[in-house]
Amino acid sequence: MAGYTKYYRMAFSYVHNEQDAMDIVQDASYKAIYFADKLNKPEYADTWICRIVINVAKEFLRKNARFEQQELVEEGETTEQGFENLDLREAISHLEEKDRNIIELRYFEDMDLNSISQVLNENLSTIKSRLYRALKKLKIELS
Repeated sequence: MAGYTKYYRMAFSYVHNEQDAMDIVQDASYKAIYFADKLNKPEYADTWICRIVINVAKEFLRKNARFEQQELVEEGETTEQGFENLDLREAISHLEEKDRNIIELRYFEDMDLNSISQVLNENLSTIKSRLYRALKKLKIELS
């Protein structure tokens, strides 16, 4: 159950909707089971499934891109904290997809940089430089 919660949180961090996140996890689970014979090293199963969840979430967002910003505004909280979160989400949405993925995984999924480099299949130093560059862009955008 702990694994499901992790994948659900990851999907939710992309789509910001409970039902959509559950659909993404279900679709990703199906794909993981269907393509399980393609997994060469079982010790990397978690990383492999994370990658599947991310890809399914990205595919979902591409299909529903025009509704995403409108839903965020409509569902936004009226408290001061809600406006700050909306501003942060808006700023994150302006980042390049590769940078946005790193921010989502690091700060919303609490993944360490080594795990992120495995999930995204990138060099650790590349992940670090993208993270710091993205943080600088967010700081500028939010100030």
